[in-house]
Amino acid sequence: MPNDVSNTLFPVFDGHNDTLLKLEIDAIKGQERSFFDRTDKGHIDFERAREAHFAGGLFAMFVPSNPDQDFSKAFDPNNPVNFQEVPQDQALAFTNRLFERAESIAAASSGSVVICKSPDENLETVNAGKIAVSLHIEGAEAIDTDFRALEDFYQRGLRSIGLVWSRANAFGYGVPMSHPASPDIGPGLTDAGRELVRTCNKLGILLDVSHLNEKGFWDLAKITDRPIVASHSNAHAICASSRNLTDAQLAAIKESGGLVGVNFHVGFLRPDGGYKKDTSLDVVADHIAYLTDHLGEDHVGLGSDFDGCMPPKDLHDVTGLPLLFDRLRARGFSTQSLERLACRNWISMLEQAAA
Repeated sequence: MPNDVSNTLFPVFDGHNDTLLKLEIDAIKGQERSFFDRTDKGHIDFERAREAHFAGGLFAMFVPSNPDQDFSKAFDPNNPVNFQEVPQDQALAFTNRLFERAESIAAASSGSVVICKSPDENLETVNAGKIAVSLHIEGAEAIDTDFRALEDFYQRGLRSIGLVWSRANAFGYGVPMSHPASPDIGPGLTDAGRELVRTCNKLGILLDVSHLNEKGFWDLAKITDRPIVASHSNAHAICASSRNLTDAQLAAIKESGGLVGVNFHVGFLRPDGGYKKDTSLDVVADHIAYLTDHLGEDHVGLGSDFDGCMPPKDLHDVTGLPLLFDRLRARGFSTQSLERLACRNWISMLEQAAA
């Protein structure tokens, strides 16, 4: 890849953020704020997104086991309270609130924020300089095993699902956030999980294996007829967290024509697994380079986990993204490669899921 220096700011379509959850939790705590006001809270708001050329992405709807926990500051991966199973009715009510929050943001935006229900709409919105919101469920607790809620969510714009978060549910088993550890923890998908994979394939909903344990991963790989996506995961060979992907999993994702979005959480980046903000952007670049070598440059994107993680200090919020691209340029990534990484690969992947 030739090193062609440019000051271009790339539109970024990010594979994963928890901004809707962050706004909802702030509201629960009596600290309601507008997505449209610039603030130093969290990692993404409308004004900072504009500054960073953040063009949108997969906005996650996640139901926390412990709503009092702040994922972006001092999440405790060893506290079982943070990983308790969530009943379906409770998850459904909370997920509906997150849908309503996304819908209210779009309605108040004067057309500047769009909930996109097709790949063409994503592309048109990004090209128009607006923020494209593709809705994603992280952990399918809100979905009943008869899939009535899934049909409703689809009509409202759901286009991507992670079957599990790092806990068990009716569909499968998530990995803990352990280091060093293998993702081969626990049994595979349940019968309902296998049926959820087939139903999502029929609807054209992207299936995300981030947080899924390894046996569940291989079960999904056998069933799905669509590309396999890990929206916010990294390379296990560099950081041996159970949340990261082994080389064998990367090979299966490559064979499927899938994509991996690089997660900015320091505990999934650092070789020592440490929760330390003083982490170099070079470690992020190491994961991007490793994944590009294994998957090809058309199959790697960003999956920041903004508003749900502890990023390196130079990626303290969305406005740090240009610094990451500068670091990648210094590593030899071309303008074309960076454009694919920043936006094009995710748009293409959503097109393939919906085809």
